[in-house]
Amino acid sequence: MAHFAELDPASIVLRVVVIDNDAIKDDAGIERETLGINLCHQLFGSGSTWKQTSYNANFRKNYAGVGYCYDATRDAFVPPQSYPSWHLNENTCQWVAPKAMPDDGRAYTWDEGLQRWK
Repeated sequence: MAHFAELDPASIVLRVVVIDNDAIKDDAGIERETLGINLCHQLFGSGSTWKQTSYNANFRKNYAGVGYCYDATRDAFVPPQSYPSWHLNENTCQWVAPKAMPDDGRAYTWDEGLQRWK
């Protein structure tokens, strides 16, 4: 199945829809994003904006989710920033805490005020 994310004017994901892979194949049997976008326009309106996303994150870094932002410069879907102190990892387009989470098997949450894991 192919997945397509609808974007608002600020490139924020509004929803993700699933389309049969056969619907986005050209005459040579090659999947084309443009065919999926055209189908989304037919189904949901020509004024909408769509980008294909990969459920396995094979392209565009991350699977799009509602509230994610499509960054055209990075050609990536970026999740909402977890905390103001976190920075974006340019390779994964995931937010990273200023301190690594302990790797001792325990469950932790980030305390933004104290800037530490608890």
